[in-house]
Amino acid sequence: MSSVKAIYAGCRALGLDEETRRDLYERVTARRRLREMSPRDKQAVVDELRRLGFRPGPGGSGARRLDGPYAPKLRALWIAAWNLGLTRSRTDAALLAFVKRQTGLDHTRFLREQADAMRVIEGLKAWLARDGGVDWSPLNGCAAWMRTPEGRVAFAQFRRGPWQGCFLEALREVLGDAAADPARLDKPEWHDAMNAMGAAIRAARG
Repeated sequence: MSSVKAIYAGCRALGLDEETRRDLYERVTARRRLREMSPRDKQAVVDELRRLGFRPGPGGSGARRLDGPYAPKLRALWIAAWNLGLTRSRTDAALLAFVKRQTGLDHTRFLREQADAMRVIEGLKAWLARDGGVDWSPLNGCAAWMRTPEGRVAFAQFRRGPWQGCFLEALREVLGDAAADPARLDKPEWHDAMNAMGAAIRAARG
């Protein structure tokens, strides 16, 4: 497989969108386009894709599994950013790039020190609040479901999205009768709602 084919295969396998792909090119070679790279540059990109988990060849295209004690929390926050329309890619590879920028660490499995993990978690939460409108304050006096992370993100989605009327009407639009009593929604149902609302936000914004 030529280096160019390997690069395209690796980017597809890792789920890198165009912007993330070009950022990777620039980080590794200081060039954002393949046609500007030397053969050595292209091989450096292939090596970086392999480091991130790309395995060329039959059955070897999968990326490394996102793991470590903080991985579930980080993935949930990253997908919330995706569903709020803040990032163009929901992939683990894009999240790992964010972790690298925040901590210098290459993978969530290396986030063992609480200070490093909190730098990423608080960075994501601040981004969701600043650009996504998620309210992380205590919300005293609000219904309990509105104080959950899922309820907070879904309400921020409602305020950013194309819906008319109230929040409960938007929930019923995406969940049907299941949203009649939000206090009875379980986490999978909230996740279904956030994913559906995220799709509507992305469609409205093109």
